[in-house]
Amino acid sequence: MLTYIIRRLLLLIPILIGVSIAVFLMIHLIPGDPAKIMLGERATPEDVARLREQMGLNDPLYQQYLGFMKNLLKGDLGRSIFSNEKITTELFERYPATIELTIASMLVAVLVGVPVGIISATKKYSIIDYLTMTGALAGVSMPIFWLGLMVIWLFSFKLGWFPPSARLSVGVELNNITNFYVLDSILTGNWVALKDSLYHLVLPSFSLATIPMAIIARMTRSSMLEVLSKDYIKTAHAKGLSNKVVVYKHALRNALIPIVTVIGLQFGLLLGGAVLTETIFSWPGVGKYSVTAILSRDFPAVQGSVLVLSTTFVFVNLLVDLLYGVIDPKIHYN
Repeated sequence: MLTYIIRRLLLLIPILIGVSIAVFLMIHLIPGDPAKIMLGERATPEDVARLREQMGLNDPLYQQYLGFMKNLLKGDLGRSIFSNEKITTELFERYPATIELTIASMLVAVLVGVPVGIISATKKYSIIDYLTMTGALAGVSMPIFWLGLMVIWLFSFKLGWFPPSARLSVGVELNNITNFYVLDSILTGNWVALKDSLYHLVLPSFSLATIPMAIIARMTRSSMLEVLSKDYIKTAHAKGLSNKVVVYKHALRNALIPIVTVIGLQFGLLLGGAVLTETIFSWPGVGKYSVTAILSRDFPAVQGSVLVLSTTFVFVNLLVDLLYGVIDPKIHYN
């Protein structure tokens, strides 16, 4: 397994190089001059030319990219053109917010989607099956930006149950250790901040979880139906085992591999979907930071954001591959 992990980590290098090249080229093809954006509409051509020279924007693209990669090997993502702050510092402040939102959304998706898929499979062609699959289809069909606005309008403005934005309410103090607010609240014993941070997580995590929840439910149903038709399941029933033991002990474990695969893929997609969700809910994560960087033509910030999210996605896929061996002992990493 160690050899397999090392090999996968080495494959990370060409993947991230390819991602960085693609993002670098796409960003530079977008119309607009970051120097003009920084200086404003009233800037003179001389001021714009001077700032472009200072930022190295007059250099050929390959020189700008090589300079970026040289700094990257040193662990330096450069400085933001817009704020002049180190990008690693800005991402370190925002990355925990994105991961916290993604984990909360995935927990909602798994805790709801897997049981719904199991119930739907065991009640095949019943009214429950039709209702759950119709709900799953509706969940896949609803765009995040529309759903996010609707839940804010209903649960925040109309009912007043949950806050519409941010991670903590004004006036709630928290001693940040890891920048994961829920974790920091537990570590410091700040139960007021814990309750408040969880309240702020409800609406964005529910909105972000809707599509993966529906996909996980459909995949769980499909995988369970395939396993439940196997001969060893019929043998287990013939031995007199209860339906609960057959479904959850024998069938579910053998149906888990495609379910875990989908969960891993959806985790990566949630990182991308967080861009819209964070913008709608003013969630201070990497997604909102990326949108701001794109609008301000902040090349280094966009590249740094994409590289961080891409690296996270690759490591999640590696974790999913390792879980296969835990779920199915027949799988070996030779």
